[in-house]
Amino acid sequence: MALKCGIVGLTNIGKTTIFNCFSETKAEVTNFSYSTDKSNLGTVKVPDQRLSELEAKQPTEKIIPTVVDIIDVPGIAKGASEGEGTGNKFLGDIRNTDALIHVLRCFEDENLSHVEGSIDPVRDMEILNFELQVKDLESIEKKIVKLEKNAKANDKDAKKGLEVLLIYKEHLVNFKPAYTAPVKEEDTRFVKDLNLLTIKPVLYVCNVDENSAVQGNKYTEAVQNALQSENLQVLIIAAALEADIAGLPSPEERKEFLEDAGLNEPGIDKLIRAAYELLNLQTFFTVGPKEIHAWTLKKGMTAPEAAGVIHSDLQKGFIRAEVMHFNDFIELGSEQKCKEKGKFYVEGKNYIVEDGDILNIRFNV
Repeated sequence: MALKCGIVGLTNIGKTTIFNCFSETKAEVTNFSYSTDKSNLGTVKVPDQRLSELEAKQPTEKIIPTVVDIIDVPGIAKGASEGEGTGNKFLGDIRNTDALIHVLRCFEDENLSHVEGSIDPVRDMEILNFELQVKDLESIEKKIVKLEKNAKANDKDAKKGLEVLLIYKEHLVNFKPAYTAPVKEEDTRFVKDLNLLTIKPVLYVCNVDENSAVQGNKYTEAVQNALQSENLQVLIIAAALEADIAGLPSPEERKEFLEDAGLNEPGIDKLIRAAYELLNLQTFFTVGPKEIHAWTLKKGMTAPEAAGVIHSDLQKGFIRAEVMHFNDFIELGSEQKCKEKGKFYVEGKNYIVEDGDILNIRFNV
């Protein structure tokens, strides 16, 4: 599924260093503000321990993990919504993402200047959020003008749309993101075409120095306090440390480096999984001697839709799905054992796929 997560933030805060840690597409890292004029796109493999557990039960020739597309959007500046810096172009790149990873600088480095002159991640967060809100307000106001004309012509749907847009407008004017606007789910259709920047799900990453990788520091505490009431996820990652770990040649060396730093796994792995979750995604598997394949699916999708992820012909000719749950397969050890124990299920078109399901699609085209 072509879903994209955008890495955003002010300039010189470590976004590209983080991007390079988990992307095979390496981007240039510099100490200069506004040193690039394009976003970087990378495809990231989602770490999933279940793949090796499946292989232990079903030896296979090939393992294919699921992936997420990540866009490293160049640093946004104060005034970007009015074209400051590279401004509107990068805000447009953000518009084309499905969720946002907002990176905040929570470390000091005299060799790396801050565009605002001091380290204050809460201020930085407010600057970027304000720029996104201003751009969203501009989009909302343009559509209000269009709907007002239709509403005057007694178009009931336009009248309802106008009511909804005015709720969003008031919310944005009060410096609040669109995703917290008191609008019913069914009424969000009125802004779907606008692809609002602040309606996207977001998680925050505090980029810290190596010594703060485990416990954080005063800057991360300030961020967590500022976001306390918003129920948003905050991850602490030492980007420079992660870059060193990612650059080591062997898993054994990486493990030893992690242990020395007091970490049980790379923070980047946590970030990738969090991005996957942020996009409201889950994984199902197809398992066989030729390959074990992890597939990406939106939560709540049905068996025919899962079949379509594998190939469009499977969805068109869908007959049924043969389903084993991951834990049952691992516990019993094989498809045959699942059948014998009554843990092999035949499901129809209305079956909602669960995370970790192992599917075999029966179809006829």
